[in-house]
Amino acid sequence: MRRLLTGAVTTAVVLAIAGCQSNRHCAVDDFVPQPGDLLFQDIDCGPLCDAIETVTQGVDGAHFSHVGIVSRTDSVEPLVIEAVSAGVTETPLSDFLARSKDARGKPKVLAGRLDEAHRSLVPEALLVARSFLNVPYDGLYVIDNSSLYCSELVYEAFRQANENEPVFALHPMTFKDPQTGEYFAPWVAYYDSLGAAIPEGQPGLNPGSISREPTVRIVHAYGRPEGWQPGAATR
Repeated sequence: MRRLLTGAVTTAVVLAIAGCQSNRHCAVDDFVPQPGDLLFQDIDCGPLCDAIETVTQGVDGAHFSHVGIVSRTDSVEPLVIEAVSAGVTETPLSDFLARSKDARGKPKVLAGRLDEAHRSLVPEALLVARSFLNVPYDGLYVIDNSSLYCSELVYEAFRQANENEPVFALHPMTFKDPQTGEYFAPWVAYYDSLGAAIPEGQPGLNPGSISREPTVRIVHAYGRPEGWQPGAATR
C-alpha cells in the first residue's frame, strides 16, 4: 500500500526519483552485489516460463526461470553476464532487474553467493564466462554443444574454473506435467517448431536447482519471487 507523503518529504521523494531517471548509478536498494554473485530471476515470459517453474523448484519454494552472474562492480554500474535469446551478453544490472516486478514493484530476484570453499573460483569463472560472450543461445537445452542456455553458462563457467570438476550437479531433465505425466503442450509446440526431439531425461540443470545447491547461500532479496517462503526447508 502506498503511503501519502506531504511537504518536504514529498519534495525529497520527487527529487530522488528524478535523479534516478537521469542517473544509472541509482540502486534499487542498498545491497551491493559482489562479482560472482548469482542472480536468480522469476521472469513472466508466458507458457514456457510457467512450464519451467512447474517442473523445477527453487530455494524456499521460489519460482525461477533465469539466472545470471554478476561480472563487474567497478564500472558505471554492476554488470551481469547471462545467456539470453540473442546469445551470451553482458547486461547492466538495472536492465536485468527491470524485467520482472512483484506486487510491490520490486524485482523478482534473489542474489546467491558461493560458500567460502568455492569463492576462490570466482575470478577464473568470470574470465571463462566472459570468454563465452556472443556464443549463441542454446534453444535445445542440451549440455555440451556449441551454444549455452542460462544455467549451462553458470555450470560451465564454474566447472572450467574448477579444473573441469563440476561445482553444480546435473540432473535428468523433464518437460512433463508432474500431475499428468504428459508433456506440457508449450514444450511440444516449441520443439516441433525446431524440428527436434524433446530431450526428456537428458542431463541438465536449471536456475531452481542451482539455487538449492549447498554451495550457494541466498544473501539478498531484491523483491519476492512467486512461491518464495523464506526459511522453508527446500534445499
